Amino acid sequence: MSVITRARVQLLAGNVADQIAAGEVVERPASVVKELVENALDAGAHAIRVEIEDGGKTLIRVSDDGLGMDREDAQLALQRHATSKIRTAADLIGVATFGFRGEALPAIASVSRFELETSGDGDAATRLRVTGGKLEGADDSVRQRGTTVTVRGLFYNTPARRKFLRATATETRAAVEALTVLALTRPDVAFSLTSDGRVLLDGPPAARLIDRVHGLWGAELADPRRPDRQDGRATSSCVAVRFAIRSFSALRRPAIARRSRPATGRRCSCFSICPETRWT
Repeated sequence: MSVITRARVQLLAGNVADQIAAGEVVERPASVVKELVENALDAGAHAIRVEIEDGGKTLIRVSDDGLGMDREDAQLALQRHATSKIRTAADLIGVATFGFRGEALPAIASVSRFELETSGDGDAATRLRVTGGKLEGADDSVRQRGTTVTVRGLFYNTPARRKFLRATATETRAAVEALTVLALTRPDVAFSLTSDGRVLLDGPPAARLIDRVHGLWGAELADPRRPDRQDGRATSSCVAVRFAIRSFSALRRPAIARRSRPATGRRCSCFSICPETRWT
C-alpha cells in the first residue's frame, strides 16, 4: 500500500507560470503567426509581411507598418496582462479588437528566442531581445514606424512540446491557413507570406472581399458561370468565403489551386468569421 505525502501549496516561479500560459496561447507555429498578425491588425497596420522557415519551427518573422510603440510600452508589452486595449472590466463589453488579454507576447517570448523591434514615430526605435522569457537586452534601433517581431527556435526550451510539432509541410500549411483566414477578414490590408524564401501568399489591398478572393486564389473564382454566382456579382461576403472553402476543400481543382491554397478536409476556421457559411 502506497503512502501519499501531502505536498505544500506554493506559488509557481514566474518562468514556469509563463510556460504554462504559453501552452494555452501557443500550440504550434501557426498559433504564433495568428497572434502576431492579430496584434498587427489591432495596431492599424496597412501591410503585413510574414516570413517563416522550416514551417515556423526555425523562424517566424512578422513585420507591419502599424502604430508601433516607444521603449516604455514595448517593455511593458512583454509583461503578462499588460495591454493597451482595455482599462476596466466595463471595457470587456463590446471589445472591438482581436485580442485584449495581454498574454500573447510574453507567452511566445517564454518559449523562444524572441526579438521585438518597434518605432512609434519613425525616428526613435527600440529593439528588445528575450530568451526563454528573460530580457537579454534593450537597444536603440532604426526603422520606419511599425513593429517587427522575430521568433526563433520555437519551443527550444520545452523539448517535449517541440517533439510533437508536425512535419515542415504540415506546419507550413497551417500557417498559410491561419493567415488566409485573417486576410479574408481584412481585405483592405496587404498580406504576404514567404516560406524558406518562396512566396506562398501575396494579397494586395482590395476594396471588396471577392476581390481579395481573386487576389489569393485567382480570377476563375469570379467566373459568373460558376453556380455560386448570380448576375456575375457576389451575392454576399459569405458567398465569397464559400467559394474559397468549396474550391480548395471539396472540389480540389488543380487548374484553380495554387501552392498557397488552404487545403483542409475538416470544418474550416472561416466559420469563426462568417458563421452563415456552411458546406454545400
